[in-house]
Amino acid sequence: MTMAPVEYLLVGFPDNEFNGRLAPALADLVERNTVRVLDLVFVSKDDNGDIATFEFDQLDELRAFAGVGGDSRGMINEEDLEHAAEALEPGSSAALLIWEDLWAAGFAEALHDCNAVLLEGGRIPHDLVEAALGELAESG
Repeated sequence: MTMAPVEYLLVGFPDNEFNGRLAPALADLVERNTVRVLDLVFVSKDDNGDIATFEFDQLDELRAFAGVGGDSRGMINEEDLEHAAEALEPGSSAALLIWEDLWAAGFAEALHDCNAVLLEGGRIPHDLVEAALGELAESG
């Protein structure tokens, strides 16, 4: 079977404000077979700029993520973590997540069966989509 598309997401938490709503929302996606978590690592930068990384089972605050799985833990490498750390302001943290888009598995298999080649792909930021739709509504 062809693997579905795989994405990564780096989500920042300015001032380390992490309310815990992310774990249940991600667990819901996993339970509904929408995504399969391949790896999840948390990165923090203290006020001095020192970097630390944590798996969900290393800190009590992250235990809620135990239910999201992570079939291929170890996919995120040092280079990925360095990239994530560069994006952080001192006194903030981030979650680096790699998942398989199970919802697109049939489409991925059809592309494979057609010998299609992915030429480009990307994610359009939510605020840009909202702005474009707002402009269309105003002009329409």
